[in-house]
Amino acid sequence: MSHSPRTRTVLSCTMLVVTLVAGATACGGTTDHPLSAAPYDAASQVVLGTASGRAKLDPDRPLEITAKQGAGGRITDVTATDAAGRYVAGKLSADGTRWHTTVPLAAGAHYTARVSTEKADGSPGRKVVTFDTGVPAKKRELKVTFGPDEGKYGVGQPIIAELSEPIEDKKARAAVERGLRVESQPAVEGAWHWLNDEVLHYRPKEYWPVNATITARSTLDGIKVGERLWGGESAPLKLTTGDRIVAVTDASSHYMTVYRNGEEINSIPVTTGKPGFSTRNGIKVVLGKEYFVRMRGTSIGIAAGTSESYDLPVYYATRVTWSGEYVHAAPWSLGSHGAANVSHGCTGMSTGNAAWFYETVRPGDLVKVINSYGEEMDPFGNGYGDWNLDWKEWQEGSAVHGTGAPRTPPAAQQARLRPGT
Repeated sequence: MSHSPRTRTVLSCTMLVVTLVAGATACGGTTDHPLSAAPYDAASQVVLGTASGRAKLDPDRPLEITAKQGAGGRITDVTATDAAGRYVAGKLSADGTRWHTTVPLAAGAHYTARVSTEKADGSPGRKVVTFDTGVPAKKRELKVTFGPDEGKYGVGQPIIAELSEPIEDKKARAAVERGLRVESQPAVEGAWHWLNDEVLHYRPKEYWPVNATITARSTLDGIKVGERLWGGESAPLKLTTGDRIVAVTDASSHYMTVYRNGEEINSIPVTTGKPGFSTRNGIKVVLGKEYFVRMRGTSIGIAAGTSESYDLPVYYATRVTWSGEYVHAAPWSLGSHGAANVSHGCTGMSTGNAAWFYETVRPGDLVKVINSYGEEMDPFGNGYGDWNLDWKEWQEGSAVHGTGAPRTPPAAQQARLRPGT
């Protein structure tokens, strides 16, 4: 993501007045200003909030620089930067009498403003001034926690940003998005998507590149986000990706085909969900791996003692939904692998194949189910189904590129339901 100026909303005015000193007006003919002439210091009188210039400015108010009326001069340019060298966006009036910031200043920050002016006869002037902003009373801090944990992931892993305060207003959401920077090497196009008032996901238009380095960080520290809400310090995140592993399970042919970087590396006979328990269609991101899981029918609403109930030790379990859909070893249904769908929603295979799959994939890799009678994978309610939205739909969930409307996940994601088979 680019380091563009932070977008903020203009409120009321804190005056930084540049008073232009009146000078002689040219009398007919042409006016020549040789390079050897001393420049006209039209910005010699500067007031920062108070006459002393030592008071800290209120970051709740925009910075304004004006030319003294009747002095016969104008402002030609103003450049304001913070201590890190980042530019503060501003706007100069057409007549050169007023310049003001179009984004709020950061709290507790140091700024430098370079003001260029011109007298009526064209004589130039320039002044460099510095000032500090204070910290508002009753300030609340917005902190950002990035996820997942640092490490190596598959190319489908989304970046998660959890906010310490709910953000509902679209303008505030846009300010947050612009302050959350995600960069990858190699570079790719990407965008944030709001799941609800406190959680955002970031993914690229396509999958992450193979063997990429991805960093996520917040530049919101000191930046005003909402009413008495300012960005706080947040720890950055660094991830890397491995090969592009995509496992495609065809529920109608009862086979899983595994691809590495576009090339087939294995074809595995499987069984998926039987009628009434059909496996979800769509793209799922591997959430984690568990060598051993105890799977019980009661965890998915099957009453104990009924014909569908079960209580089984399961090995080499690769999780793809929070509600308990796995790819795992199912030696009890070996005769149905490659021939029939007999599970309660998971993808079962032989112990040897499950061990191979378990060792081959990592969190962030992709499992795609096709030709099942099951429902479509929810984009956010039951794991990372982010890739089931096309790029246009994904951008619509951004406050910068779309409406930024919240998508509150159902309770299933919060409950992290126990697994089924």
